[in-house]
Amino acid sequence: MHAAAYLKLSAVVAVATIALKTGAWWVSSSVGLLSDALESLVNLAGATFALAMVSWAALPPDDEHPYGHHKAEYFSSGFEGVLIFAAALAIVWAAVQRLLEPRPLEALGLGMALSALSTLLNGVMAWAMLRKAREVRSMALEGDARHLFTDVWTSVGVVGGLVAVKATGWAWLDPAIAIAVALNILREGTSLVRRSADGLMDRALEPEAQAQIGKVLEGFAHHAIRFDHVVTRRAGQRRFVDLHMHMPAGWTLGRAASLRGSVEQALMSAVPGLRATIQLLPMDVEAHVPADDPAGGGDPL
Repeated sequence: MHAAAYLKLSAVVAVATIALKTGAWWVSSSVGLLSDALESLVNLAGATFALAMVSWAALPPDDEHPYGHHKAEYFSSGFEGVLIFAAALAIVWAAVQRLLEPRPLEALGLGMALSALSTLLNGVMAWAMLRKAREVRSMALEGDARHLFTDVWTSVGVVGGLVAVKATGWAWLDPAIAIAVALNILREGTSLVRRSADGLMDRALEPEAQAQIGKVLEGFAHHAIRFDHVVTRRAGQRRFVDLHMHMPAGWTLGRAASLRGSVEQALMSAVPGLRATIQLLPMDVEAHVPADDPAGGGDPL
Protein backbone atom coordinates (compact mmCIF):
# COMPACT_ATOMS: atom_id res chain seq x y z
CA MET A 1 0.00 0.00 0.00
CA HIS A 2 1.04 3.62 -0.53
CA ALA A 3 1.55 6.04 2.38
CA ALA A 4 -1.82 7.66 1.66
CA ALA A 5 -3.58 4.28 1.99
CA TYR A 6 -2.00 3.76 5.42
CA LEU A 7 -3.21 7.19 6.53
CA LYS A 8 -6.74 6.43 5.31
CA LEU A 9 -6.68 3.17 7.25
CA SER A 10 -5.30 5.05 10.27
CA ALA A 11 -8.30 7.40 10.14
CA VAL A 12 -10.70 4.43 10.07
CA VAL A 13 -8.92 2.83 13.05
CA ALA A 14 -9.01 6.18 14.88
CA VAL A 15 -12.82 6.34 14.47
CA ALA A 16 -13.11 2.79 15.86
CA THR A 17 -10.85 3.51 18.84
CA ILE A 18 -12.69 6.75 19.61
CA ALA A 19 -15.95 4.81 19.74
CA LEU A 20 -14.44 2.12 21.98
CA LYS A 21 -12.71 4.56 24.35
CA THR A 22 -15.74 6.86 24.56
CA GLY A 23 -17.81 3.82 25.45
CA ALA A 24 -15.23 2.86 28.08
CA TRP A 25 -15.42 6.34 29.63
CA TRP A 26 -19.25 6.38 29.43
CA VAL A 27 -19.73 3.13 31.33
CA SER A 28 -17.01 3.79 33.93
CA SER A 29 -17.03 7.60 34.44
CA SER A 30 -13.20 7.40 34.52
CA VAL A 31 -11.48 10.66 33.67
CA GLY A 32 -8.39 8.61 32.82
CA LEU A 33 -10.33 6.81 30.10
CA LEU A 34 -11.73 10.17 28.98
CA SER A 35 -8.19 11.47 28.53
CA ASP A 36 -7.40 8.38 26.47
CA ALA A 37 -10.43 9.05 24.24
CA LEU A 38 -9.39 12.69 23.73
CA GLU A 39 -5.96 11.58 22.54
CA SER A 40 -7.58 9.25 20.00
CA LEU A 41 -9.61 12.21 18.75
CA VAL A 42 -6.29 13.96 18.10
CA ASN A 43 -5.17 10.84 16.22
CA LEU A 44 -8.15 11.15 13.89
CA ALA A 45 -7.56 14.85 13.21
CA GLY A 46 -3.84 14.22 12.74
CA ALA A 47 -4.35 11.33 10.32
CA THR A 48 -6.82 13.38 8.26
CA PHE A 49 -4.46 16.35 8.04
CA ALA A 50 -1.48 14.09 7.32
CA LEU A 51 -3.38 12.52 4.41
CA ALA A 52 -3.97 15.97 2.94
CA MET A 53 -0.30 16.90 3.34
CA VAL A 54 0.98 13.63 1.82
CA SER A 55 -1.30 14.19 -1.19
CA TRP A 56 0.00 17.76 -1.51
CA ALA A 57 3.64 16.65 -1.19
CA ALA A 58 3.14 14.13 -4.03
CA LEU A 59 2.21 16.87 -6.52
CA PRO A 60 4.78 17.39 -9.30
CA PRO A 61 6.87 20.59 -9.51
CA ASP A 62 5.20 23.60 -11.11
CA ASP A 63 6.15 27.15 -12.09
CA GLU A 64 5.64 28.47 -8.56
CA HIS A 65 7.25 25.44 -6.85
CA PRO A 66 10.05 24.30 -9.18
CA TYR A 67 11.59 22.10 -6.47
CA GLY A 68 8.32 20.29 -5.74
CA HIS A 69 6.05 20.26 -2.71
CA HIS A 70 7.90 17.72 -0.54
CA LYS A 71 8.10 19.96 2.54
CA ALA A 72 4.32 19.90 2.92
CA GLU A 73 4.73 16.76 5.05
CA TYR A 74 6.43 18.75 7.79
CA PHE A 75 3.27 20.80 8.31
CA SER A 76 1.50 17.58 9.26
CA SER A 77 3.83 16.84 12.18
CA GLY A 78 3.68 20.44 13.39
CA PHE A 79 -0.13 20.47 13.21
CA GLU A 80 -0.38 17.18 15.09
CA GLY A 81 1.98 18.52 17.76
CA VAL A 82 -0.26 21.58 18.27
CA LEU A 83 -3.32 19.33 18.51
CA ILE A 84 -1.54 17.29 21.19
CA PHE A 85 -0.93 20.46 23.22
CA ALA A 86 -4.64 21.30 23.03
CA ALA A 87 -5.64 17.76 24.05
CA ALA A 88 -3.23 17.85 26.99
CA LEU A 89 -4.76 21.10 28.29
CA ALA A 90 -8.27 19.62 28.00
CA ILE A 91 -7.16 16.50 29.88
CA VAL A 92 -5.59 18.52 32.71
CA TRP A 93 -8.72 20.66 33.02
CA ALA A 94 -10.97 17.56 33.28
CA ALA A 95 -8.59 15.90 35.77
CA VAL A 96 -8.47 18.95 38.04
CA GLN A 97 -12.28 19.14 38.04
CA ARG A 98 -12.44 15.48 39.07
CA LEU A 99 -9.89 16.05 41.86
CA LEU A 100 -12.03 18.91 43.19
CA GLU A 101 -15.28 16.95 42.84
CA PRO A 102 -14.54 13.19 43.18
CA ARG A 103 -17.00 10.71 41.67
CA PRO A 104 -17.18 6.95 42.15
CA LEU A 105 -16.10 4.76 39.24
CA GLU A 106 -18.50 2.21 37.77
CA ALA A 107 -18.24 -0.88 35.55
CA LEU A 108 -14.45 -0.69 35.51
CA GLY A 109 -14.14 -4.22 34.13
CA LEU A 110 -16.12 -3.42 30.98
CA GLY A 111 -14.39 -0.06 30.57
CA MET A 112 -10.94 -1.61 30.77
CA ALA A 113 -11.91 -4.36 28.32
CA LEU A 114 -13.05 -1.80 25.72
CA SER A 115 -9.86 0.18 26.27
CA ALA A 116 -7.72 -2.95 25.84
CA LEU A 117 -9.40 -3.75 22.51
CA SER A 118 -8.76 -0.24 21.21
CA THR A 119 -5.13 -0.50 22.36
CA LEU A 120 -4.67 -3.67 20.33
CA LEU A 121 -6.04 -1.97 17.20
CA ASN A 122 -3.76 1.05 17.68
CA GLY A 123 -0.70 -1.09 18.33
CA VAL A 124 -1.08 -3.11 15.12
CA MET A 125 -1.76 0.04 13.10
CA ALA A 126 1.20 1.95 14.57
CA TRP A 127 3.62 -0.92 13.92
CA ALA A 128 2.53 -1.21 10.27
CA MET A 129 2.69 2.56 9.70
CA LEU A 130 6.16 2.95 11.22
CA ARG A 131 7.52 0.18 8.99
CA LYS A 132 6.05 1.90 5.92
CA ALA A 133 7.30 5.33 7.05
CA ARG A 134 10.88 4.04 7.25
CA GLU A 135 10.51 2.39 3.85
CA VAL A 136 9.31 5.52 2.04
CA ARG A 137 10.94 8.13 4.37
CA SER A 138 7.61 9.88 5.05
CA MET A 139 7.69 12.42 7.88
CA ALA A 140 3.88 12.64 7.94
CA LEU A 141 3.46 8.89 8.19
CA GLU A 142 6.18 8.58 10.83
CA GLY A 143 4.66 11.38 12.91
CA ASP A 144 1.26 9.70 12.87
CA ALA A 145 2.78 6.31 13.70
CA ARG A 146 4.76 7.66 16.66
CA HIS A 147 1.68 9.41 17.98
CA LEU A 148 -0.21 6.13 17.76
CA PHE A 149 2.54 4.40 19.74
CA THR A 150 2.22 7.15 22.36
CA ASP A 151 -1.51 6.44 22.45
CA VAL A 152 -0.81 2.72 22.97
CA TRP A 153 1.43 3.32 25.98
CA THR A 154 -1.02 5.89 27.29
CA SER A 155 -3.80 3.31 27.19
CA VAL A 156 -1.62 0.72 28.91
CA GLY A 157 -0.84 3.23 31.67
CA VAL A 158 -4.49 4.19 32.09
CA VAL A 159 -5.65 0.59 32.38
CA GLY A 160 -2.83 -0.18 34.82
CA GLY A 161 -3.84 2.79 36.93
CA LEU A 162 -7.48 1.72 36.94
CA VAL A 163 -6.42 -1.72 38.13
CA ALA A 164 -4.68 0.04 41.01
CA VAL A 165 -7.82 2.11 41.72
CA LYS A 166 -9.91 -1.04 41.82
CA ALA A 167 -7.41 -2.78 44.12
CA THR A 168 -6.87 0.09 46.55
CA GLY A 169 -10.10 2.07 46.36
CA TRP A 170 -8.10 5.28 46.00
CA ALA A 171 -10.32 7.31 43.64
CA TRP A 172 -7.79 10.15 43.41
CA LEU A 173 -5.54 7.87 41.35
CA ASP A 174 -7.90 8.21 38.38
CA PRO A 175 -7.41 12.00 37.82
CA ALA A 176 -3.74 11.66 38.78
CA ILE A 177 -3.34 9.14 35.95
CA ALA A 178 -5.07 11.54 33.56
CA ILE A 179 -2.60 14.30 34.44
CA ALA A 180 0.29 11.88 33.89
CA VAL A 181 -1.20 11.08 30.46
CA ALA A 182 -1.31 14.79 29.63
CA LEU A 183 2.35 15.27 30.57
CA ASN A 184 3.36 12.26 28.50
CA ILE A 185 1.61 13.39 25.33
CA LEU A 186 2.97 16.92 25.83
CA ARG A 187 6.44 15.41 25.56
CA GLU A 188 5.51 13.69 22.30
CA GLY A 189 3.90 16.87 20.96
CA THR A 190 7.05 18.86 21.69
CA SER A 191 9.13 16.29 19.82
CA LEU A 192 6.84 16.42 16.76
CA VAL A 193 6.89 20.24 16.61
CA ARG A 194 10.69 20.31 16.96
CA ARG A 195 11.20 17.76 14.18
CA SER A 196 8.78 19.64 11.94
CA ALA A 197 10.70 22.89 12.48
CA ASP A 198 14.00 21.13 11.77
CA GLY A 199 12.66 19.88 8.45
CA LEU A 200 11.35 23.27 7.39
CA MET A 201 14.78 24.78 8.11
CA ASP A 202 16.59 22.44 5.68
CA ARG A 203 18.15 20.05 8.15
CA ALA A 204 21.19 18.14 6.89
CA LEU A 205 20.88 14.46 5.99
CA GLU A 206 21.30 11.88 8.73
CA PRO A 207 24.93 10.83 9.48
CA GLU A 208 24.46 7.42 7.81
CA ALA A 209 23.46 9.04 4.50
CA GLN A 210 26.31 11.55 4.71
CA ALA A 211 28.74 8.69 5.30
CA GLN A 212 27.45 6.94 2.17
CA ILE A 213 27.92 10.13 0.15
CA GLY A 214 31.47 10.48 1.46
CA LYS A 215 32.26 6.87 0.59
CA VAL A 216 31.04 7.32 -2.99
CA LEU A 217 33.07 10.51 -3.48
CA GLU A 218 36.18 8.86 -2.07
CA GLY A 219 35.80 6.17 -4.71
CA PHE A 220 36.06 8.75 -7.51
CA ALA A 221 38.68 11.06 -5.97
CA HIS A 222 42.36 10.85 -7.03
CA HIS A 223 45.21 13.22 -7.89
CA ALA A 224 43.25 14.71 -10.85
CA ILE A 225 39.81 14.83 -9.20
CA ARG A 226 38.72 16.37 -5.91
CA PHE A 227 35.42 17.34 -4.30
CA ASP A 228 34.55 20.14 -1.87
CA HIS A 229 31.70 22.32 -0.61
CA VAL A 230 29.51 19.25 -0.01
CA VAL A 231 26.16 20.34 1.45
CA THR A 232 23.11 18.17 2.10
CA ARG A 233 19.49 18.78 3.05
CA ARG A 234 16.14 17.02 3.37
CA ALA A 235 12.72 18.01 2.05
CA GLY A 236 10.10 15.46 3.05
CA GLN A 237 10.88 12.18 1.27
CA ARG A 238 13.39 13.86 -1.04
CA ARG A 239 17.11 14.23 -0.25
CA PHE A 240 19.55 16.66 -1.85
CA VAL A 241 23.32 17.06 -2.08
CA ASP A 242 25.19 19.96 -3.71
CA LEU A 243 28.94 19.91 -4.28
CA HIS A 244 31.85 21.12 -6.41
CA MET A 245 33.93 18.70 -8.50
CA HIS A 246 37.40 19.92 -9.56
CA MET A 247 39.23 18.36 -12.54
CA PRO A 248 42.07 19.21 -14.95
CA ALA A 249 41.45 22.39 -16.95
CA GLY A 250 42.50 20.64 -20.15
CA TRP A 251 39.68 18.10 -20.12
CA THR A 252 37.00 18.41 -22.78
CA LEU A 253 33.49 19.35 -21.71
CA GLY A 254 32.23 15.97 -22.87
CA ARG A 255 34.73 14.07 -20.70
CA ALA A 256 33.95 16.22 -17.66
CA ALA A 257 30.19 15.85 -18.15
CA SER A 258 30.51 12.09 -18.52
CA LEU A 259 32.38 11.79 -15.22
CA ARG A 260 29.87 14.05 -13.49
CA GLY A 261 27.05 11.82 -14.72
CA SER A 262 28.80 8.76 -13.31
CA VAL A 263 29.26 10.44 -9.92
CA GLU A 264 25.64 11.57 -9.81
CA GLN A 265 24.38 8.09 -10.69
CA ALA A 266 26.60 6.48 -8.04
CA LEU A 267 25.39 8.92 -5.38
CA MET A 268 21.72 8.40 -6.20
CA SER A 269 22.17 4.63 -6.21
CA ALA A 270 23.90 4.69 -2.80
CA VAL A 271 21.34 6.96 -1.08
CA PRO A 272 17.65 6.31 -1.94
CA GLY A 273 15.67 9.40 -2.88
CA LEU A 274 18.81 11.53 -3.38
CA ARG A 275 19.11 14.26 -6.01
CA ALA A 276 22.68 15.40 -6.70
CA THR A 277 23.75 18.76 -8.14
CA ILE A 278 27.42 18.97 -9.10
CA GLN A 279 29.20 22.13 -10.24
CA LEU A 280 32.25 21.49 -12.47
CA LEU A 281 35.41 23.54 -11.84
CA PRO A 282 39.04 23.37 -13.04
CA MET A 283 41.46 21.96 -10.49
CA ASP A 284 43.17 25.31 -9.88
CA VAL A 285 39.95 27.36 -9.56
CA GLU A 286 37.99 27.94 -6.36
CA ALA A 287 34.35 29.04 -6.42
CA HIS A 288 33.63 32.48 -4.99
CA VAL A 289 30.84 31.77 -2.50
CA PRO A 290 29.35 34.54 -0.28
CA ALA A 291 30.04 34.06 3.42
CA ASP A 292 26.30 33.75 4.19
CA ASP A 293 25.70 31.12 1.48
CA PRO A 294 25.31 27.65 3.06
CA ALA A 295 26.75 26.06 -0.07
CA GLY A 296 30.09 27.47 0.95
CA GLY A 297 30.10 25.80 4.32
CA GLY A 298 30.72 22.18 3.35
CA ASP A 299 33.93 20.41 4.29
CA PRO A 300 36.08 18.92 1.52
CA LEU A 301 35.84 15.14 1.28
